Amino acid sequence: MVEEQLAARGIKDKNVLAAMRKVPRHEYVAKDLRSEAYSDWPLPIGHGQTISQPYIVALMTELLQPKKTDRILEIGTGSGYQAAVLAEIVDKVWTIEVIKELGEKAKKILEEKYPEKAKVKVADGYYGWDEGAPFDGILITCAANNIPAPLLKQLKEGGRLVLPMEGLFFNQNLTVVEKKKGGEIVTRNVCAVAFVPMTGAIRKQPRE
Repeated sequence: MVEEQLAARGIKDKNVLAAMRKVPRHEYVAKDLRSEAYSDWPLPIGHGQTISQPYIVALMTELLQPKKTDRILEIGTGSGYQAAVLAEIVDKVWTIEVIKELGEKAKKILEEKYPEKAKVKVADGYYGWDEGAPFDGILITCAANNIPAPLLKQLKEGGRLVLPMEGLFFNQNLTVVEKKKGGEIVTRNVCAVAFVPMTGAIRKQPRE
């Protein structure tokens, strides 16, 4: 998986590749889908949600440019796989899931495997996690129609936020948001993607 799907397609960060080798992806999918766990496509995890294909997980992680001493916030825990990859790289990961059943399941596995690194809660990710802020990086694993203002506030200057952004015609672009010194926000699109939509308070905000 790592050599054929990730390195061969341009993933270069050695820490990201090492983390993808180390985390057993089959433990984060349903038992009846474990034969497909290392295939190059997303898989359903219940409640209309999916675990992203390995390449997208690796790409989003690499775009975040995580360092060992970083504090990272993830919005959209899902199965917990992306958070596990992050926990192999950085010191602290806070992750939020809005669907109770998924959040509780992910909390059990992540806090068992990474008791000193991972914190999980069930909540609306739009509001972030004040107790853990400020964050060196934020990763949103569901498609948003705008950049949540509370998350920008919780992002350190010099930090990055990576998320799939919805366009006007139902398209989505993987987007990197950088918070420069002084608070200036700079964004750039990376590639087209397809994610489940972010729900909750974000849908009450005007589209930017």
